[in-house]
Amino acid sequence: MKPARFTGVLLAAMVCFAASGFAGSVLDEAGQLEANGKFTRAEAVLQTSLTQAGTNADERGKLEFAADRLERIRLDYPFTREALFAKLQKSVRDVSQQEFEQWIAEKRFDVRVIDGQERFMGSSVANLFWRYPELNPRRTPPKDESFQIPLWQTSHDIREAAAQGHPYVLPKDFDVTMTVKLDAGVVKPGEMVRAWLPVARRYEYQDAGQIISSSSPVKELAPETSAIRSAYLEQPAASNAPTVFTLHYHYATRGVWFDVNPDRVAAFDGKDAGIAKFTNEVAHVTFTPAMRELSEKIVGGEKNPARVAKKIYEWIGTNIQYSFATEYSTIPNISEYCREQRYGDCGEAALLYITLCRLNGIPARWQTGWDTFPGAEDIHDWTEIYLAPYGWVPVDPFMSIFATQYADKLTPEQKGELRNFYFGGRNQWRMAANADHEQALSPAKRGFRSDDVDFQRGELEAGGTNIYFNHYHYAFEVKEAAKQVNHLK
Repeated sequence: MKPARFTGVLLAAMVCFAASGFAGSVLDEAGQLEANGKFTRAEAVLQTSLTQAGTNADERGKLEFAADRLERIRLDYPFTREALFAKLQKSVRDVSQQEFEQWIAEKRFDVRVIDGQERFMGSSVANLFWRYPELNPRRTPPKDESFQIPLWQTSHDIREAAAQGHPYVLPKDFDVTMTVKLDAGVVKPGEMVRAWLPVARRYEYQDAGQIISSSSPVKELAPETSAIRSAYLEQPAASNAPTVFTLHYHYATRGVWFDVNPDRVAAFDGKDAGIAKFTNEVAHVTFTPAMRELSEKIVGGEKNPARVAKKIYEWIGTNIQYSFATEYSTIPNISEYCREQRYGDCGEAALLYITLCRLNGIPARWQTGWDTFPGAEDIHDWTEIYLAPYGWVPVDPFMSIFATQYADKLTPEQKGELRNFYFGGRNQWRMAANADHEQALSPAKRGFRSDDVDFQRGELEAGGTNIYFNHYHYAFEVKEAAKQVNHLK
């Protein structure tokens, strides 16, 4: 999942998003209706406009996506007050109705009014523990945090190995089988289903994924250095059974540690256009007045790029809480959302970090794929920043948050070491498929993307129409040596 509470800047951003290129138009009207919780009326306005003659293809696409987005938001907010309390009773020991009502009054949950009904976000229970960790002793069942010490030990080992003089160390080989299973009955039997599955791309520290087998022939494999590396497959929909896509590949990766010395770092001169583009404003990376004000608060008078980047990293670790999010495609400006709410998931924290770095002239880019560390497996987003003379250096803002606020199995010294490692370091237990956000798949999807920012869970479509996440399931199985790890959704 990628939480939403429409207040302040976020509401303004949503209305602006809706009206972009259509000032005073139907999109502006639908956006205002959505902001007021009138989803059905907003849909009617959009559908009426779609039936009118003279709408060009670009306008039609925007209207259709605006309607689709309303349904995505509904899916992200499935719980009534009664349903949420029932889930809490299973997850929080001795929770009372009075306590629950107090938490609602304190705005501890992401909630929206949709067509007159109060609806709560799907990850409300999990986010309660992230935002209020003092409740963890009451968590039922307790969360397994035993991975924390091995995670710290891995970072320690990488730093020691890199101290010998090379930043890429301690290689590991992995076998991956990714499975995407489309529910039966979603697509007419025999109709062709198109699928895009993520594959490891090539970096200095990661070999490109080599395909071993697949459920059907790979019709197109993106180049090794593609910013969004995918394998494209096609299969006819099964009859009365799920349609299953599988992709088995091998890749190798190494631990990374750059012991960045700020005194060696020079400001980026802007001469390399391929790097300079990562200082620009783009979707979800915008230099709003509020973002500039925050940057000045964090950075002060510091000019050294490495010290500026570290200040931002540590500020996020201290001031942003982790929270599971609603789908990225429903959020107009992710970095602004994270800045305003002071919480977000790994990708939202990453985009906030990228925005603040770029605002200060530091090239910064998106990195995403999977975290496969045993006990902590999940889709994951982080960043890279360009620091001369080191080049592209990994930085994981989520790990700053985790080490600072949540790593309660570690000593204070170990927490500090773990936080410092992920400014310049990355462990081997990652699969990186993406090197930028909002990149286009190849071949292009004919319908909308389920996630138009990231690419980790696969994308499906049939008959030129997107198949959204609620209609399929994904599994990412990783094997390293004799050990096997499974992660299912």
